[in-house]
Amino acid sequence: MTRRRDRLAGAGRAAPVRMCVGCRSRTAQSDLLRLVVVGAVITPDTAGRAPGRGAYLHPDLRCWEMAERRKVWGRAFRTSGGLDTARVAACFEGLPRVGVEPGSR
Repeated sequence: MTRRRDRLAGAGRAAPVRMCVGCRSRTAQSDLLRLVVVGAVITPDTAGRAPGRGAYLHPDLRCWEMAERRKVWGRAFRTSGGLDTARVAACFEGLPRVGVEPGSR
């Protein structure tokens, strides 16, 4: 009984878990970047409060490249039309690949 009461009071509450659409690994929501569709443009939602369906992506260039290669956007946002990814691509320009050593494949 005390365990349940502690859990309900917020002690030991687990962080929300989401899946990265790039690498498809499950991670704490706080470690991922939320993306939303505004019109036909995918935009980063840094505050995590924009209305609409969100998709989550690691802030890692490799995950961005995998998502682009696999063309996940229509499935992730449940849309059939083409979506503009230029705003999100601008966020990932210049980011290093996390966990990849120079000279490795």
